[in-house]
Amino acid sequence: MKAIQYMAAGCPELVDVPVPVAGNGQVLLKVEGVATCPQWDMHLMRGESMVPGGVIDYPTPVGHPGHEAVGRVEALGSGVAGFSVGDRAALWRDQGASRDGCYAEYVVVDTGNLIKVPENLDTKDIASLELAMCIQVSFDQILNIGSIEGKRFGVSGLGPAGLLAVQLAKAYGASEVVAFDPVESRRALAASIGADRVLDPREPDCFPHDRFKPGRLELAIDCTGLGVSVNFLLKRTREVVALFGVLREEVGFGFFQWCGGLHLVGYGEQNRFAAERALQHIESGSLKLSPLISETLPLSEYAKGVALLERQEAIKICFIP
Repeated sequence: MKAIQYMAAGCPELVDVPVPVAGNGQVLLKVEGVATCPQWDMHLMRGESMVPGGVIDYPTPVGHPGHEAVGRVEALGSGVAGFSVGDRAALWRDQGASRDGCYAEYVVVDTGNLIKVPENLDTKDIASLELAMCIQVSFDQILNIGSIEGKRFGVSGLGPAGLLAVQLAKAYGASEVVAFDPVESRRALAASIGADRVLDPREPDCFPHDRFKPGRLELAIDCTGLGVSVNFLLKRTREVVALFGVLREEVGFGFFQWCGGLHLVGYGEQNRFAAERALQHIESGSLKLSPLISETLPLSEYAKGVALLERQEAIKICFIP
């Protein structure tokens, strides 16, 4: 089969490898489509770990880092229950850096990491279920503190995660969703999928600084992982700031955040319940994944796809093996 494998930083290759065999509790999935996780792809291309202080060993496992994938069950390993050959299924959880990934024609998946998905959903509508689950986890962190309904909700960073956060905030009844990003095309896309206001955070006075003044944000999520973005929200949000983006630097939480009971919440635990909730939003139409897919390309054009991500000319790429 054909698959992508990173031989070194900046050197992804299309390789020929044997079709893997499903083991106990596993299925062989024939990949229908796999979407980029842009930060993973760009970090691997640069030779940088996604995790602060992490180390990447090259060559990487075959198909890595692809994990946002949908496909059809081709074969069953021993002891498999709940799946049959021919079932359509998507990964709801990344299987990890040591496992073969989904940038391949076939991949072996533990059944615990798969969820059946409807036949009527286009590949682009469901391949990124794993990302939708991840965002749902952050929304559950907010919902554990209080309701979203009727509140002004801020989203900083309009990459794939932020664009899903805009939609989920609307789905949970936010009275207004205010989206922040310096890239004009991303602001326009956010507006087209439901953001009520789209603002450039670099503009002076783009949003009130005092979190106690009328018109301030009540809830917010940072989808960048950048200290400047988190601090921007901490100065403008009254109740909860949730951190989704991988945080690689310290942020300031001082008297003016302490005063008034602002909650700063980190990321929660990925779980199947969040995946099922995300799938419900997708099936109902309140969460649309296809607007995030800027290009559909064959695996042979993987490097071209990552270059589009690097130049911010694409949100996500869907590769068809």
